[in-house]
Amino acid sequence: MIRITRLYSDLDRSMEALRSDHDAVDRSREVVLLAMADGGTHYGINTGFGVLADKRIGDEQLAELQQNLLLSHACGVGDPVPPEIARLMLQLKIHALGLGQSGISRPTFRQLLTFEKHALTPWVPSRGSVGASGDLAPLAHLCLPLIGRGEVWNETETGKKDAADAMRLLGIEPVRLKAKDGLALINGTQMMAAYGAFVLERALVLQKEADILAAMSLEALQGSAAPFDKRIHRIRPHEGQKSVAANIRKLLEHSEIMDSHRDCGKIQDPYCLRCVPQVHGASRDALAYAARTIETELNSVTDNPLVFENGDIISGGNFHGQPLALAMDFAAIALAELASISERRTYLLLEGHDGLPKLLMKDTGINSGFMIPQYTAAALVSENKVLCHPASVDSIPTSLGQEDHVSMGSISALKLFSVLRNVERVLAVEFLTAAQALDFRAPLKPGEGVRVAHELLRKQIGHAHHDYEVRNDLDACADIPDHLPDAGSA
Repeated sequence: MIRITRLYSDLDRSMEALRSDHDAVDRSREVVLLAMADGGTHYGINTGFGVLADKRIGDEQLAELQQNLLLSHACGVGDPVPPEIARLMLQLKIHALGLGQSGISRPTFRQLLTFEKHALTPWVPSRGSVGASGDLAPLAHLCLPLIGRGEVWNETETGKKDAADAMRLLGIEPVRLKAKDGLALINGTQMMAAYGAFVLERALVLQKEADILAAMSLEALQGSAAPFDKRIHRIRPHEGQKSVAANIRKLLEHSEIMDSHRDCGKIQDPYCLRCVPQVHGASRDALAYAARTIETELNSVTDNPLVFENGDIISGGNFHGQPLALAMDFAAIALAELASISERRTYLLLEGHDGLPKLLMKDTGINSGFMIPQYTAAALVSENKVLCHPASVDSIPTSLGQEDHVSMGSISALKLFSVLRNVERVLAVEFLTAAQALDFRAPLKPGEGVRVAHELLRKQIGHAHHDYEVRNDLDACADIPDHLPDAGSA
């Protein structure tokens, strides 16, 4: 089973197993061959597609039918799918076909494996799918190179090159599609699932970072640890809330800063500090739901028609992206909220509370300090509010009304990816400003978990005494979370 938490290692094992074992693929192909021989009409095998399903195609035209399917559906537009996600699409397509319910021919399946083995990554336009009948246009572009058409990413992944030229250099011959092959290749949710898997795997890191940054900001602002008391969360026992509170308590252990103001008389902190377990926790629970949905999809067959061992070939709707569309819309909202509350903490850090210099520099006036990074965070948080409008509530009929309800899951996927990138940068702003603020609490030491994160950043970025070009440091801060320590139950 492919899991979000070990996505790439699971896929590597799946690819390795499928290179040597084609039994499930061959069994499903045998069902297709028997169906072709029975003289009957079978959708996707000897008929047209979509609204043309009632048109019977002669045996002598079946190969041309499948090639035409790829060519006619390769009408995507817009910026390309990033190469790392296009690779995921390819691997997920191989994995789904390898489950043996699609009836693809062995030569075509082996061609997919050859592309994966040689790291030939198809160049796929990102726009053109409505998220029903699967991701038809993106998957057509993904699979066009199998027949020597379309484009692949160049060696540096900075642009595209002709697939036929790339194949020629590697000695790979184009494959000739057989009956059912083209439909098996383009039916499915692999674009949506690839984006969802990529983002949710990254989100597991960001939710950990958000807790660490909240603890760092809390220490820098000399906030209260009382809102993280275990008893508070025991009587409102949402799993995410309990986990976040436990993480913060762990991160604050042995804090000299917290001990120094334990009896200061402060009654309550602003919500962006006091309600971290409730806000971060709700996002954790939402992301956990989205991850479960994506994991189910990664281990599903979303082709049509489906081939069963008893000889049945059944048309259904497993290609419909609604489960993914809803989950990814929800995940975008959950990620956006981590950024929203982070930006509020950044704002507090700049206000000059409890002995911190305003804008986190001593000599302001000539220096603007960290005023403008908060602008950047605010802009990204505001953009996320637009991006979080759900795509899944929309539907436009296609295929002359045959496909009269679609998920728009591909749009959910693209928006989710944009939200992810924005959240990474908003958290980077808090990381930079919280570390700067924490410096002013020296020589008092923060909690052990906060100290480790602070030192990790300071190995790359020094304390700022005057204005400088901040952008490069924000990029560095966005790269650090992969190396942050675990926080308690994170």
